[in-house]
Amino acid sequence: MLRRRPRLGALLRLFTTSCRRSSLQPPQQPHLVPPPPVAKKVPFTVSAHGRSWSDPYHWMRDTSDPDLAALLAAENAYADAFVGSAGSGGLRSRLAAEMRARLPPSVATPPQAWGPWLYHQYVPEGKEYPVLSRKLRPTGLVGTLLDYLSGSEKEQVLLDWNEVAEKNGYVHIGSCRISPDHRFLAYTVDTSGGELFSLQVKDLQSEHVVFSSPDKGIVSLAWARNSESLFYTVCDETLRPNQVFCKKLQSDEPGFLVFTEKDVNCCVDITSTKDFKYVTVNSNTRTSSEEGFFLDLFSVFVIESDNVREGLWPIKKRVDKVQYFLEHHSGFFYILTNAPVNDIKTTTEGYYLARCFYAYFKIMTFPGSDCTIEDMDIFHDNLVLFLRRNGTPLFCSINMPIDVDVQEPKELDDLNPWFFPIPSNLCSIVSGSNNDFMSSTYRLVVSSPVIPDLTVDYDLRKRTFTILHQEEVTSLSANLGTVGLQPNVSSIQQNLQLVQNSQSWSDLSKLFSCERIEVKSHDGVLIPLVILYSREAHRHGESPGILYGYGAYGEDLDKSWCSERLSLLSRGWVLAFADVRGGGDLSWHLAGTKANKINSIQDFAACGMHLIKEGLVHQNRLCAIGCSAGGLLVGAAINMLPDLFSAAVLKVPFLDICNTMLDPTLPLTVLDYEEFGDPNFPAEFEAICSYSPYDNLSPGVCYPPVLVTASFNDTRVGVWEAAKWVAKVRDITCTSCSQSVILKTNMQSGHFGEGGRFMHCDETAFEYAFLMKALGLGDTTMT
Repeated sequence: MLRRRPRLGALLRLFTTSCRRSSLQPPQQPHLVPPPPVAKKVPFTVSAHGRSWSDPYHWMRDTSDPDLAALLAAENAYADAFVGSAGSGGLRSRLAAEMRARLPPSVATPPQAWGPWLYHQYVPEGKEYPVLSRKLRPTGLVGTLLDYLSGSEKEQVLLDWNEVAEKNGYVHIGSCRISPDHRFLAYTVDTSGGELFSLQVKDLQSEHVVFSSPDKGIVSLAWARNSESLFYTVCDETLRPNQVFCKKLQSDEPGFLVFTEKDVNCCVDITSTKDFKYVTVNSNTRTSSEEGFFLDLFSVFVIESDNVREGLWPIKKRVDKVQYFLEHHSGFFYILTNAPVNDIKTTTEGYYLARCFYAYFKIMTFPGSDCTIEDMDIFHDNLVLFLRRNGTPLFCSINMPIDVDVQEPKELDDLNPWFFPIPSNLCSIVSGSNNDFMSSTYRLVVSSPVIPDLTVDYDLRKRTFTILHQEEVTSLSANLGTVGLQPNVSSIQQNLQLVQNSQSWSDLSKLFSCERIEVKSHDGVLIPLVILYSREAHRHGESPGILYGYGAYGEDLDKSWCSERLSLLSRGWVLAFADVRGGGDLSWHLAGTKANKINSIQDFAACGMHLIKEGLVHQNRLCAIGCSAGGLLVGAAINMLPDLFSAAVLKVPFLDICNTMLDPTLPLTVLDYEEFGDPNFPAEFEAICSYSPYDNLSPGVCYPPVLVTASFNDTRVGVWEAAKWVAKVRDITCTSCSQSVILKTNMQSGHFGEGGRFMHCDETAFEYAFLMKALGLGDTTMT
């Protein structure tokens, strides 16, 4: 039976002199923290669908208001004082020092061949950001590695993120594309945090910038096969990519317009096919996400990249809920799609592989009942499919070309696929750059909560794999021998031995328990939950814990290796990752969108209650963390069950969803209708209002301590959303509890923060110190 915290009766609450929540927390050390700032109120009324309500903090929408700047400065001072007192002072700095000590002085990726060059990235010693470089390719694997490790060949630096950051104070590189002839580098850069990317094209022979687009808001880039022309998309004032331009580099003429999408519900994306013969133009309804954009309503065109003036020609018309992803091979377009079979009905879940030759569209293979296809990559001799089977990511390769005489669709297994070996069903898998169409090697980065990042090359011809590198975790070096993990070594001989002889997966599972279970939600649906803790430090029924959630845009929650977590795991914390509805594959995503969004919130609450019920986490020590749309998830769950979580961190959170979705002039709002609903329709408006974190705060209720972070230049989630929520919590909820609700704003960055590896340690240390203080744990494991 779940132990619930005792509730005071309504009358008793009216007369009590102490806060209910404070009686449940351990006594904290006395500290000198000033009272929290108080935001001004300005009368303002919002009206929609016959309803009106007051929003006295609407004034914060004006980011040029000096009162907002003053308020955020005061909030930052209060947050620093609050967290600065944690652990008798100095806890934050101790945590940051721990995290920094685990990072190797410098980091480098193994080189990857493309044409005559070897490309790789590295972070120089003491620097925050990566450097992209290359050198000419020697022959043979041993020669390649010897040159790479010894530095005997001179490298050419192509792009140094650190130089851009030092010049502008902030850097975010969006797209980065090498031309097919390897002469030019095109990249987009944001130096404000507002994601209004500018375009630069650098001649790698002269090392001079030969083109800078006058436009801001560049998103996608695609090279023509002859390397003489570059295609790019440009956003409108709402950050909707709506135009495609083409720039001929040897001409003084500006880029000319190729395509315009006039429908405000649709945006444009472009890609080059792997052989660079075509550029695909996708005009679709899109909703924004953390790492890109989820494609929904879709129509697709192609253009011969060397014959731009001949114009676009369509592949498929736009159909509701149908998607197409194109690649080209030997005169055929290979297409991933969920289009209805035989035009009987629209299929909203499950992709299959088809092939198109002019207007002739033929289904090649279905993935099977227990498997879904998520993406593909194509090479001269192989097709690589990205799959998911029962929640497990998989990759497989199929020899090309596929039998051209196939008359009926085949099962995937009939195509003799090779499934890439991976360590376990808990892995996060990310593709490398894999730019070379003629290559027979496919690179992946494999990781899990207990497996530091592995760089693995898969030989598609021999169907073998080679481990190239595993991330170094310096503070665990004493334990690595006991668990079989080979540290990153510096000598050439040891590196070669690692590559040639070590084909076993190495992890830290002897130190940390990591398991995937399923938790029953409110409607009986089973929700995947990954649970991580130290086998030595965890204490059943006593340990503190964090539940992470996101649940939007069809994106998986990041469960890759993160050395910063060791600071909590070593102190006995449990870290749990809830893959609630709204993320995942198409059907799982749709089950958490629009009116179904309540499923995401209920799923998250169910996972939290499970952790307490099973004794994995103490009932008064469960915390929650959500970022962006995940902040909406956590904020709504706190409104629903304010006793469930004892503390929370909301990072650039989407909290004022009702007011934001009612304003179509804000960036990305119209494009988000497919995710959260269109408030112009009464039913969808009511659904949004029912869970909006800002609009459902409960007067007088004791809310847990919450750290809310924001970025002043954020164009995805306005800084005012966090500021309004914090001000309203302090205004209407329990006065005593709300003093532990704090706001920390980065005044220079955007939605994704500043991004440097050392700066990220400092930000995470701030969050962890806050949670420890909120639970009264100081720098100890349990009390």
